Amino acid sequence: MPSGVLFAFFSYALYSCCDAIIKGLGAGLSVYEIAFFTTLFSLIPAILMTPKGENWFLFWKAKNPWLLHLRAVSGTIGNICIIYAFTTIDLAEAYSIAVLAPIFIVIISVLVLGETVKLQRWLMLAASFGGVLLVVRPGFRELELGHLLAVFSATFGAITTVVLRRIASQEQRASLIGVASAYILVFNGAMMLATGSVQSLELHELGWMLTIGAIGGTANLMFIAATRTTEASKIAPLQYSQILWALLFGAVFYHEYPVPIAYVGLAIVVVAGILNVLSGDAKLRIFSRNAPAGAGPSTLREAERKLAPDTPLEDPIAGAPEITSASER
Repeated sequence: MPSGVLFAFFSYALYSCCDAIIKGLGAGLSVYEIAFFTTLFSLIPAILMTPKGENWFLFWKAKNPWLLHLRAVSGTIGNICIIYAFTTIDLAEAYSIAVLAPIFIVIISVLVLGETVKLQRWLMLAASFGGVLLVVRPGFRELELGHLLAVFSATFGAITTVVLRRIASQEQRASLIGVASAYILVFNGAMMLATGSVQSLELHELGWMLTIGAIGGTANLMFIAATRTTEASKIAPLQYSQILWALLFGAVFYHEYPVPIAYVGLAIVVVAGILNVLSGDAKLRIFSRNAPAGAGPSTLREAERKLAPDTPLEDPIAGAPEITSASER
């Protein structure tokens, strides 16, 4: 088994650990505090991994300012939505809805970028959507705000990913991470003040926040190592392992046990998703709730190295890394 596959597998496991911790923090902290501090601590490994020649003091300088700020806004909205979802609904349900993002990415790519998508791929995406319906079961139960915000997270995450595809090769990593993180920090800091949810962190809460930063930073390094040494076609299916981790962590730590039909839906989501990312006529995209509320795997600028098949493109915000293959359609 390639070492990159193991790196990717464990990085996704660590990302899922971060999400499980975030769910636990939701009982005592507001979503704004969680988003603010996890983003703040996630900047530490991002800054330490700054490529030579980049300057964080000039992170605000961009070649595509409007697109960069659009990505930051969509990332901020998606970020707060998924954190709320994690803290209010079952982990497995939140993950199953989050994987709707590739559907929205395809729709946006068709409508905005003019890409052509074959019927086979639409059928696989439709199967994924059907699996999500079996998990969530709208009409058969009362849905919560967390379910709706998970859909919003997938939608805005798709926008974040599509915009990233347009600007990643032209912007420095410090700009991609710095601007998006600044938006999250300013927005959530303001909301903390406006809602009166500013409070001193207890020692154990601070410890968990630092743990998220450390685990997330380690996962980022492992994910970067994976994408640098292994083809995207071998890494892409591993994103769906997060659903299995969600089932495990949800059951062990939060006593969350989906109904039997939900397991069928989750299986459909995983199988259809894997078939989709391995489809020979489709881009290989990795979209999942990766980094803890902010600075995820650092972007590898296409301009810094010669592009080859399965070149990875990692999204550093809103948990939406994308790996793109050489074939466009």
